[in-house]
Amino acid sequence: MSVPEILAAARTRRAMIATAESCTAGMIAATLTDPAGASDVFDCGFVTYSNAAKMRMLGVRRETLDTHGAVSEAVAHEMAQGALDRSQAALAVAVTGIAGPGGSEYKPEGRVCFALAGLASHVETVEFGAPGRSAVRHETVQHALALLLGALTQDGDQRGKVGRIP
Repeated sequence: MSVPEILAAARTRRAMIATAESCTAGMIAATLTDPAGASDVFDCGFVTYSNAAKMRMLGVRRETLDTHGAVSEAVAHEMAQGALDRSQAALAVAVTGIAGPGGSEYKPEGRVCFALAGLASHVETVEFGAPGRSAVRHETVQHALALLLGALTQDGDQRGKVGRIP
């Protein structure tokens, strides 16, 4: 899996991409836009590190944060949907997690929640363990890219909102 493959698949699907990131702080967007010419399929990225930013920029509901916590599939889902609704994208990926150090018995270091919205709808939690902050963030980026590629290369109808490239 490579970024050029993701960008080519997005071009084939004529689909713009958006990201909503917490624990990776823009690393997914930076990786997707590293190749020249990515702007034809990458619309925007939201870095929402704080809960206030998640609510303000992506429309994550306070009750979702209070009930499930920032590191949850429910919040990841609302982040992805918020990025989709606030962009011209047909596919959005969101991540929220605990890169470390730290965590708790209930939400350990290395737990990351992922969500896709648009062309594909998907939520999942991955436990990367505690290999260190940098490693968790790197693995999170790689996993998010794999989810994007999978969504862009699957067969089926294009259920995303208006926002495909002309």
